[in-house]
Amino acid sequence: MHPYIPHTPDDIRKMLDTVGMKSLDDLYADVPQEYIYKGDYDLPDAMSEDEIRRFFADLAARNVKMTCFAGQGWYDHCSPSVIPYLTQRSEFLTAYTPYQPEISQGTLRYIFEFQSMVCALTGLEVSNASMYDGPTAAAEAVRMAVASTRKKDVVLIASTLLPQVKEVVRTYASYSGTVIEEIAASDGQTSLDALTAALASGRVAGVLVPNVNAYGIIEDHTGFAEAVHAAGALLIEYCDPSTLAVLKSPAEWGADVAVGDGQSLGIPLCYGGPSLGFMACKKDYLRKLPGRIVGATTDRDGKRCFVLTLQAREQHIRRDKATSNICSNQSLMALWVTIYLSLLGPKGLAEVNERSSASAHYLCDQLVATGRFTPVSSKPFLKEFALDYQGDARALHKALADKGILAGVVTGDHRITFAVTEKRTREEIDCLINYVKEAAL
Repeated sequence: MHPYIPHTPDDIRKMLDTVGMKSLDDLYADVPQEYIYKGDYDLPDAMSEDEIRRFFADLAARNVKMTCFAGQGWYDHCSPSVIPYLTQRSEFLTAYTPYQPEISQGTLRYIFEFQSMVCALTGLEVSNASMYDGPTAAAEAVRMAVASTRKKDVVLIASTLLPQVKEVVRTYASYSGTVIEEIAASDGQTSLDALTAALASGRVAGVLVPNVNAYGIIEDHTGFAEAVHAAGALLIEYCDPSTLAVLKSPAEWGADVAVGDGQSLGIPLCYGGPSLGFMACKKDYLRKLPGRIVGATTDRDGKRCFVLTLQAREQHIRRDKATSNICSNQSLMALWVTIYLSLLGPKGLAEVNERSSASAHYLCDQLVATGRFTPVSSKPFLKEFALDYQGDARALHKALADKGILAGVVTGDHRITFAVTEKRTREEIDCLINYVKEAAL
């Protein structure tokens, strides 16, 4: 019955005798019969290795490859071919956890380097060993703010944050008694006046704002840190890390915590994953930082080595003392990002932003010149921008998809948000513009 179970009938009988059951079906005796499937499974016949390869090649061929102008938290940046080669080495791909430093120096080393690079990008003093993704990192930062400011239960989040970030933050908060309130926007970015008014309640533990918001606008956070700190709260900045090569860092804005999604650092688009989250903070909040921290030290021979310095999660300490129950740190993706940043360096990452920005502004100007689009805001943007379309935005989006172009993300009845990276050529951009001109929608 179960050809892939390695146990012999005698093994199974001994185990059943030990737990006092007569058959494997007895293990599911408490499951209602109507929920137990009794038919035959619709599985294909066995195939040879060559047949299996052909089967999956045919399946993959059904995917439609499109020219991507979509963003909203996921961006089609170049990924150097050496990265998958290095990350697929067995010592990285099959490594388990870095608990035993004697046999995990390679893993510990690259996590340490990842943390160092996150600190360099954000300007903050401490980084953890990565997190699941950007939205959950933001949610953990909200919990961190509440834990760091006792007797305060309100966290303010910018209305201009990406919608998926807001949803995950609200989900986490709903189970921890934290009240989430949104800060209104003015001309497409978080309003300092609205923030100041909301802080007056005296109940605010933290404030979460984006460095580049859902409209693609580069937010100006002048005065934010002073207002937030005067109210005894923490300032958290949600960042696109690739932009930090050319924009003000969270530390320069006076932020206490920085979080974000590392996908823009060379991780390919792959149907929504995998990715990783990052979190950095001032050293004052080191003990409240969730996840793990790798540190450098010396062994008894005086040689440099790496160890897990801090593990303040519930897997390691008492649950009521734990900062988080995060157990997955996306270590392989942290390695991917570390190699990407090592290959590009500060100049290469700046060039990625310069090329992306030039192409994005060209596309924006050309779309507005068609007379069918108007900008949502006059504020500066880098690689992503939102335009209102004088027609049926969803119909236009579908028509362009039929032409093989993923023309941004429809973010309203008449609104499309476009993203342009260094991968998009002038020919691809002009093709999009020409299709828009031809479409009578």
